[in-house]
Amino acid sequence: MAQKPIIRAFFDEPTNTVSYLVADPATGKAAVIDPVLDYDHNGGTVDTRSVKTMLKAADEAGYAIVWALETHAHADHLSGAPYVKAKTGARIGIGEHIKDVQRIFRPIFNATDLATDGSDFDHLFKDGERFRIGELDAEVLYTPGHTPADISYKIADAVFVGDTLFMPDYGTARADFPGGDAHQLYRSIKRLQALPPETRLFMCHDYKAPGRDRYAWETTVKEEREKNVHVREGVTKDEFVAMRTKRDETLAAPRLLLPSIQVNIRAGKFPPKEANGVRYLMIPVKLKGGADVGL
Repeated sequence: MAQKPIIRAFFDEPTNTVSYLVADPATGKAAVIDPVLDYDHNGGTVDTRSVKTMLKAADEAGYAIVWALETHAHADHLSGAPYVKAKTGARIGIGEHIKDVQRIFRPIFNATDLATDGSDFDHLFKDGERFRIGELDAEVLYTPGHTPADISYKIADAVFVGDTLFMPDYGTARADFPGGDAHQLYRSIKRLQALPPETRLFMCHDYKAPGRDRYAWETTVKEEREKNVHVREGVTKDEFVAMRTKRDETLAAPRLLLPSIQVNIRAGKFPPKEANGVRYLMIPVKLKGGADVGL
């Protein structure tokens, strides 16, 4: 019988993000999934305490981290993958359609330094690609919709779904970012819901649904099929798209959207230093309703 992975979750409440340390019990080889870099938006400072906590846990358990895996280019937190790579030699992996996301955002941030071929990352995963973490079998599932580049990682009996799904009582991810598509999101969710019912699903975020007093991030395919408030069995694609589109129109942009995107499309690296030795993040300014008069 195939070994089940050892999974440890790390919850970052400021960004409501769940990162994972996934280890092979037979060999001690491990991966981190969606690691968080601690970023203070008000002060423009960064810290590595969250990533250090994960690395310390791996070290104490005797794990050797060989992969830093991203489910997509996140819009709500900065990636800690470069720090993981620097400390462990792990390779940074993401879906091959990150190239589409880079092409979308390169002109928005005037990121002339940015290649749009995904070469900032160590490996670009294709749909259906298989790889190993020690003796654990891992498979990549292309699950776009939230962004054009989302993938999920199926590692033995566990699937790390990124932002495609949330806990059943909270629903599904937004699909209104550039390149997002609610039709694609529905198809991706149905792909996940077609997995065996006992398959464990691990979320990338949780916000505590109304009436729930604690955070949660693990569920099953069966529970998502039967109970997801947005896309349980019986909900048609047209119904879902209409709901998702209407709901997305009410959502504010994530607080860390602008810094997150321009860092994460660079595999977690900041833009190059300017002539004064300082790195800067861009804030594109949109002037509305004649606000440009006299500016």
